Formats: sequence, C-alpha cells, structure tokens
Amino acid sequence: MQWEVVIGLETHAQLNTVSKIFSGAATAYGAEPNTQACAVDIALPGVLPVMNRAAMEKAVKFGLAIGAKINRKSVFERKNYFYPDLPKGYQTSQLEFPIVAAGGTLQIQVGAREKTVRITRAHLEEDAGKSLHEDFHGMSGIDLNRAGTPLLEIVSEPDIRSAQEAVAYAKALHGLVRYLDICDGNMQEGSFRCDANVSVRPLGVEKLGTRCEIKNLNSFKFMEKAIEFEVRRQIEILEDGGRIAQETRLYDSDRNETRSMRSKEEANDYRYFPDPDLLPLAVSDEYIEQVRAALPELPPAKRERFMAQFGLPAYDAGALTAARELADYFEATVAALGGEAKLVANWLMGDLSAALNRHDLDIGASPVSSVQLAGLLRRIQDGTISGKIAKEVFEAMWRGEGDADAIIEARGLKQISDSGAIEKIIDDIIAANPAQVAEYRSGKEKVFGFFVGQAMKASKGKANPAQLNDLMKRKLAG
Repeated sequence: MQWEVVIGLETHAQLNTVSKIFSGAATAYGAEPNTQACAVDIALPGVLPVMNRAAMEKAVKFGLAIGAKINRKSVFERKNYFYPDLPKGYQTSQLEFPIVAAGGTLQIQVGAREKTVRITRAHLEEDAGKSLHEDFHGMSGIDLNRAGTPLLEIVSEPDIRSAQEAVAYAKALHGLVRYLDICDGNMQEGSFRCDANVSVRPLGVEKLGTRCEIKNLNSFKFMEKAIEFEVRRQIEILEDGGRIAQETRLYDSDRNETRSMRSKEEANDYRYFPDPDLLPLAVSDEYIEQVRAALPELPPAKRERFMAQFGLPAYDAGALTAARELADYFEATVAALGGEAKLVANWLMGDLSAALNRHDLDIGASPVSSVQLAGLLRRIQDGTISGKIAKEVFEAMWRGEGDADAIIEARGLKQISDSGAIEKIIDDIIAANPAQVAEYRSGKEKVFGFFVGQAMKASKGKANPAQLNDLMKRKLAG
C-alpha cells in the first residue's frame, strides 16, 4: 500500500521583548534560577496582569507579514493544567479569538519546487517555567525565570507532506521572525521550538489519519529525523493491522526514535475560559496601518529585488534572502567590491557557508567580514591570485591571519601571469611527456587535463589558469 504523510506544525516563537507579557520582570536569558520571576509571574494572591504593548505589536507585525486577518478584538483565556513548573495552575493563552486569525500563508522552497503552506492562526500566550533534573540528589529543581515570557504560537494547516517540507517550512518561518525582529530565533536557548503533528493515510484517501504530536523540536536536523522515524513507525503499525494511538511523543536524539510521553489532550480537557483579570485586546485600524507602514522589506520582495537588481538566478536569490543577516552581508560585500554580484553569491553560498556550517556559526559571527571578503574577491578579479589559491587565502583569513593582501604577500601566493615563465613550464612538461603529446595530437583531447594538472603542479598552483590554458593549447597544437 502507498501512504501519504500529513504534517502540521505548531511553532512557539519567543518574542524578544525586554519584559514579560503580563509583568515588568526581565526576559534576559541565562540569569540565576528564579531571579527573574516576580509576584505576577508566580500568581501570588492579589496581583493583576497588565498586557505588554510591545508583544502585541510584534504579533500584529507577524500577522501582516503573512497576509493574515488581524482580529480587532482578541481574548485571553486560562488554559488549565497542572505541572510542577506552572505556578498558576493555568497558562494564559488565546483560543476562540486569537490576535492573528486565518488567511495567512508562507511560501517555502523545497529544492527547485515552491509550495504554499497555509497558516491557521497565531496567538499570544505566556511560557511556563522549566524543570531541572541535574545534581539534585534524586530530586528535581524548578526555575521560574521563563514563566510569563511572551510567546507567539504559530499553527499551520496540515499542508506539509514530508519531513523535508517540514524543515523547509520551519526554516522559512525562522527566517521571517528574524526579518521582522520579533524573535531572535535562538533554538539552543529555546527561543524557537516546534511541535510536529504527524499522521499517515492511504494515498487517495481524504480522511485524516490519527495524529501523534512530537514535542519541543529545537533543531532542524532533529525535526527531520524525528518525523522520518515517526512516519516509519506509524506505517509499520498500520501495515501490521494495528491502530495508531493519539498521543504526545518525545524525540530521543541518542536513539533516533520517538517515544510515548502521554495521551493527547483535547481542548476541552484544558477547561478554557476567558481570563477575568484581562480585558479583551482591542486593535484599531489606524494602529494596524501604522505597524504595516513600518514593516521591513520581507523575503519574497527582497528575493525579487535581488533577481532584478543583481541579475541573480531564482535559486541564488532565494538562498541569499533566507536570512536577513545573510542578505545584508551579501549587499555589503557587493557594495565594497563595486559589483560582481554573482561572484559574491558563489562565495557566500559556497566557501563561506561551508565554513559557517563546519563551526556551527551564524553569518553574524563570521570571523571574515564583508569588507575582508570583498578584498579577497578583488584579488581574484585583478588576476593577483587564482580561484584555487583564493580558497587557501580564505582559510587563513578565517583563522584570523589578516586581510587577503597581507596573507598573499606573506605566503608569496601572487599568481604567475608572466607568459614567458608559463611557457617555460609548458615546454618542460611537453618535453617530458612525448607519449601523452602523441595521444593528444591523435585526437584524444581528454589528455589535455593531464597537461594542465602537471603545469599547475609545477607552478604550485600559481599559474594564471586562463593564460595557462591558452598557451597550452597553442603549444600542443604545434
């Protein structure tokens, strides 16, 4: 039997406000446990929450960016459940009337294919605290610093059909919230985390299968692996005649498997009701237009501009605009170099991205600045070094050995462009390899690569490639 995978993602983006959603307590990451939890956050008797205006603005920004409807009136409700790190015994959230309603979409790129994923809603809520299970002599500790931190929960429609599409969606969403400057996107610190609702159904069947929710995926790599495992698990159960239990599962990265956490709750299990301490959140048309006017250039518009302004192909433009910082770095490098956008794009998507991935760094933490990279590319342009030598120089720049010019000078890497010197190298190689010369002159042109390789080896990679190829062809032709 052929199966179709159906996935919907619920994403929690921590809004980068200075204070919490209903109190003035700080949201800074890394503070000592329980030093940033005030009376409102832990629900001491007599306290009253006050809505953080900045959190509301960031939610409206997001809604406008995805083309969704902004509810002019949204309501906060109490979501009741009991857990050690939830001091109130409930979470303040939104259910019936979220601030961002239906109608939003997000374009994703999966290889060369584009796809639109619909977004059901996005609502404001507060985060819970954190349970710690480290060195407490068999006990757990509770850190309430996160309690009350503002979250925007973004819920997609079940439009996603593979683990690869899920990762593409999560990456596009991650890039968007950073473009909008509403979330720092730091997955290691829990600022951006996803829950994946996964089900399978026979191909061609309309009815959705029973779903399982994989909680708290805070890595794109783990998301892909977790979904792939869960899909295999569900298909195996169904093909063996079993039934899928609706439940919440966790992903164990050490074992590369999902395992059961608890049976899946429904909305009525949480006994939602409107929070009596918070008035409905009213948003005026004038306010919405003010926020809309202040929106930055968003990825789709930037991608189109890069194609028009810099003549980049669609794939390059999409890759370079996926993250705001990468797009800024690209434009700064092109400006410093005075053009050559395609050369810059190739280096950003090639050597620079590879180095960043190797060291698990964002572009903002690159040890090679845009001005330094432009300096290196300028030396390729003017023929001082070859593209191959440039890679060696780049690695030295990455290690902090200085700018391109200083490294080229210190290592004696200047390209040989003296035609006389190159001719001498070619003559020596032709004289030393008469059999290969005869092969080439008999029509076996593939042997040409052998001669170029020998010449580059003899010149220690410094021979000007264009000159070398031209002179080699003329010499071999006799």
